[in-house]
Amino acid sequence: MQNPENRARSLCISAKISAAKAHQTTATANRRPKPMYKYNAFDAAFLAERNAQFRAQVARRIDGSLTEDEFKPLRLMNGVYLQLHAYMLRVAIPYGTLNSAQMRALALLAEKWDKGYGHFTTRQNIQYNWPKLNDIPDMLDALGEVGLHAIQTSGNTIRNTTADHFAGAAADELTDPRPYAELIRQWSTDHPEFQFLGRKFKIAVTGSPNDRAVTKAHDVGLRMVEQNGAIGFEVIVGGGLGRTPMVGKVIRDFLPQADL
Repeated sequence: MQNPENRARSLCISAKISAAKAHQTTATANRRPKPMYKYNAFDAAFLAERNAQFRAQVARRIDGSLTEDEFKPLRLMNGVYLQLHAYMLRVAIPYGTLNSAQMRALALLAEKWDKGYGHFTTRQNIQYNWPKLNDIPDMLDALGEVGLHAIQTSGNTIRNTTADHFAGAAADELTDPRPYAELIRQWSTDHPEFQFLGRKFKIAVTGSPNDRAVTKAHDVGLRMVEQNGAIGFEVIVGGGLGRTPMVGKVIRDFLPQADL
C-alpha cells in the first residue's frame, strides 16, 4: 500500500498531467515560447529554506567547522563544484526556457558575483566559474526570486530535463514537449530515491521528428510520435556521451501519454 506521502505525490502528478493536456490546445494555437510553470508560495518557501540551509553550511565551511570532504556532498546537492582555482556554480534552466526576468537575473549574477560572463552548457544550464564561496548563497537567493535554482545540477542524481531548444515554437513538432519535461522535472527534483544513484542520469524530451534534443544520447530519451491519431512517446534508453559514447536503443515504439 502506498504511504500517504507517495500517494499525495501520485495524485499531484496526475493532476498536472491533466493540466498539461489542457495546455496543449493553447500551445498549438500560440507557438511563442513561454515558461510552462510559475512558482507558487510553496515553491518559493521551499527554495528559501533550502538556500538558508546551504548558507549555514557555507558559513561552517568557511569557519572550519566542516572539512572540504564533509562539505563536498552538501555543495554538490546545490550545484557547486570545486575546480582547480575556484568554485563553480551551475544553474539549471529547465528544458532551456527562460523569461526576461530570469535572463536579467543571470546577467546580474555574472556582473555582480563573477567576471561578467557565464557559460551555457549542452544540457541547457549556465555555469559561473569564478564566484567566491561566501557569495554563492546570495547568488542562490537571487535565482530563487525569479524561479531558478541549482538543485541537481551536479552529483549522481537525475539532472536537468532538457528539450528541443525550439520547443513551443518549432513548426515541425507534433505538440509542445515542455509540459512533459516540466512534469518529469517536478517528479524527479529532490526525490529521495534519486539522490544517490550509481551515476548521473539524464532525460530529454522532443516533440519533433528532427531530433534536435539528441534523445539517443541520453539515459532516457522521449520522442513524441503519432499512432492512429493519438500522440505518445517513442522511448529510447541507454544513450550517453563522455568517455564511452553509446547510442540509445528504442525499447518502446509507442507509449501512450497517460502511461508516461
